[in-house]
Amino acid sequence: MPDRAYDRSALAERLSAIAGAAHVVLDEPLSAHTTFEIGGPASVFVMPGSADELARVIAACREAGAPHFVLGCGSDLLVADAGYPGVIISLTERLTRMEAHGTTLVCEAGVRLKDAAAQACELGLAGLEFACGIPGSVGGACFMNAGAYDGCIADVLGSVDVLQADGSVATIGVDDLGLGYRKSRIADEGLVVTRASFCLAPGERAQIRAKMDDLTRRREEKQPLELPSAGSTFKRPEGHFAGKLISDAGLKGWRAGGAAVSDKHAGFVVNVDRATAADVHAVIAHVQDEVERQFGVRLQPEVRFLG
Repeated sequence: MPDRAYDRSALAERLSAIAGAAHVVLDEPLSAHTTFEIGGPASVFVMPGSADELARVIAACREAGAPHFVLGCGSDLLVADAGYPGVIISLTERLTRMEAHGTTLVCEAGVRLKDAAAQACELGLAGLEFACGIPGSVGGACFMNAGAYDGCIADVLGSVDVLQADGSVATIGVDDLGLGYRKSRIADEGLVVTRASFCLAPGERAQIRAKMDDLTRRREEKQPLELPSAGSTFKRPEGHFAGKLISDAGLKGWRAGGAAVSDKHAGFVVNVDRATAADVHAVIAHVQDEVERQFGVRLQPEVRFLG
């Protein structure tokens, strides 16, 4: 899709003045910024280095009438083969500072969850072990209340700093975030997380590390980590498990082009051979139709679609 609605060159120049010319790229392939390793180019790709720069970048996009999307690790994202015609605002390159205040760990939105968990371990702070294998960013984790192995962000989050739709900044406590299964007020209201504070507990470093190692081993045994994916492809349907329904439907290994249902864990659609977004969409649609035909349950994607 051509960028006819806004002046790309003028906007790129303005973004360069905000974030620095070295941090604004045209036609950046998004396959390099998603865990699916799929996706065409972003018309403009910008990497702000502070919350203030992030706010100014978003304001510039709005003033220019340019569509924009705030990107973390791209771990729950399927980007169209044609790419994204607007501005991708990437946080994981430069918004990555962490600092500890007693048992509180404060992380900027672009910090990878596994790095936050590793830092907490290093500091002898317990509570983030469950996050050691989640491939997302702190901002994305707050957006979707990410969780694994009986733990989730809501259990340890104290507060988030966010940019609101009007450009103002607010600090919101965890009790006011409406966190639930893969949902939050952040997502509902289009808020942008700039940093998060995690309330942890003192712990023994060796015990924290042992728990993280155990969770990593369990994850490696059960999940197809050797292949690109966006994690669990479908939300958990009420009263069921998506992976079991898909497996019981006989769909393990079902393939369209370079994408397939994982043989190892049926809840994952994986990129087995230079898959396109169209391939993944075909697999998702087939799985939805077959599971509904056989069991009367319509699976809803957990993966988000862009472009």
